[in-house]
Amino acid sequence: MQHVSDEELKRQFLGWQCRIRQMAMRQHGGRPSSGMAPKALDKKGAVLIDALIVLLIPKEPEDLTKFFQFQIQKSPDPKQSYEAALKLLQSDYFRESKSFSDQLAAQFSPQSAVADLLVEMGECILEFEQYSQVWKLTCQTRKLGLDDIARQHVLAHNRIFNRNIPSDATVLSFAPQWHSANADPAPQIRQ
Repeated sequence: MQHVSDEELKRQFLGWQCRIRQMAMRQHGGRPSSGMAPKALDKKGAVLIDALIVLLIPKEPEDLTKFFQFQIQKSPDPKQSYEAALKLLQSDYFRESKSFSDQLAAQFSPQSAVADLLVEMGECILEFEQYSQVWKLTCQTRKLGLDDIARQHVLAHNRIFNRNIPSDATVLSFAPQWHSANADPAPQIRQ
């Protein structure tokens, strides 16, 4: 078996994530699919969370964050905000996996005991599965600060789907350690 570089693992994972997210936006109105909601496991493999919806963070999230915030402020009708944002997410948003960093993020309720545990542990394993593909990523975990643009992006994005998210919601970052990534089936190396 040929060695797959960390960069190639990252490229393949992000490409897969973009494909399944694009399908979820276009075919299911943005409803998260199983591949967007991994299990969170501790180092020994014990399940901490059965399904954790994670977002891909764009490399440059500022404009998109402002777009989501504007859509929410523009109309008191949540349906109008949702439709405008969904139109963007269904278009070319997920077309280029190179547009996204490899930072994943998830929102938790304020004072979430599970979020606190994940931060205290410092790392966890995210296990993604959809169709016949499984990815296991060991990720460093940390809580994002109030002014972190990735946190603002997650909250703005999620408020498109649920306006009742509190401003003190906890947002965690998951940074994959690509040297320990495991994919089944294994990625095909580009020649």
